[in-house]
Amino acid sequence: MTTLDADHYVYILRCVDESYYTGYTTDPERRLAEHNAGDGAKYTRGRTPVTCVYLAAFDSKSAAMSREYEIKQLRRSEKEALIEAVDEPPL
Repeated sequence: MTTLDADHYVYILRCVDESYYTGYTTDPERRLAEHNAGDGAKYTRGRTPVTCVYLAAFDSKSAAMSREYEIKQLRRSEKEALIEAVDEPPL
């Protein structure tokens, strides 16, 4: 789906309760580890372990943050369609 050589990323995590969390990062592997260690967003702290199900790379922070906002506005069914379009697991 994407390579880990970009500077800015938007990701979707699937939590243990099957809910989704969308975020922005500059280091997807570090951020996933933080979420699973309970050091990530307050939302994910009680919902570990989490799995990265979507990852997109961007050249600029503004582009990534705009995409994060767009994804957060999607309905659950639309997020699931976006995730299903992914050919391989992102991390």
